[in-house]
Amino acid sequence: MARWERALVTGASAGIGTEIARQLVAEGVAVVLVARRGDRLESLRDELGAANVEVLVADLASLDDLERVAARMADDDEPIDLLVNNAGFSSFGQFWELPVADARGQIDVNVGALVRLSHAAAARMIAVGRGTILNISSIAGNQPGPGNSVYNATKAFVTNFSEGLALELRGTGVHVTASCPGLTYSEFHTVAGLTDSRAERVAFMWMPAADVARDALDAAARGTVVRVNGWRNRAIALGMRALPRTVARGLVGQVRARTHPDPTS
Repeated sequence: MARWERALVTGASAGIGTEIARQLVAEGVAVVLVARRGDRLESLRDELGAANVEVLVADLASLDDLERVAARMADDDEPIDLLVNNAGFSSFGQFWELPVADARGQIDVNVGALVRLSHAAAARMIAVGRGTILNISSIAGNQPGPGNSVYNATKAFVTNFSEGLALELRGTGVHVTASCPGLTYSEFHTVAGLTDSRAERVAFMWMPAADVARDALDAAARGTVVRVNGWRNRAIALGMRALPRTVARGLVGQVRARTHPDPTS
């Protein structure tokens, strides 16, 4: 028996979002695919070959599009009992050298859209006494991110928000999980500007998107509030939490210097 009846997955056109959709459909869960690239969603629906796959093309940085998705989330005719807030993006580079629109866009999608859809989901799910909100965060939220400062900050928000909301929803039948992957094989880092040479320097840390998706869904089904995906990532997260902030910053700076060398030197 499927763990949920119908899910809405944002950022479903690639990476972890696509793998989550595939695994849910394989379990017999109806899925609403949300992303801004309609051609990708149509291709995924054709691949899945399921009559219970719905495509909703939306750019979550657009308030009008976001409200359309929120309305679908709140629809009582075809109710959704699993919301997967997976949409997000990053831009690598010095903060002051990147377009400020990139920073604002990350905040709008990684934080603003997640909060809006979580609000719509929580209100409807509480009314029926059941449901799950799965927020895809990142271990990046546990530490500063020089060259990626805005993204890390947004993921710190996602994890903290998820924990707070999980406490608020105790006893309602609605559960919240923050899944925190590390480096994951997908087009995410290519879009953000991480080159293959940089990725190869930490190749041992990468996980397949399918494994991250499975771990995240299992954690959500168990009602786990925060799940760091992969034993290596869990070890890193535990170690970083145990260190004083000044020491943690120093280590992050050293790692960045090795994996993102100054091209002028």
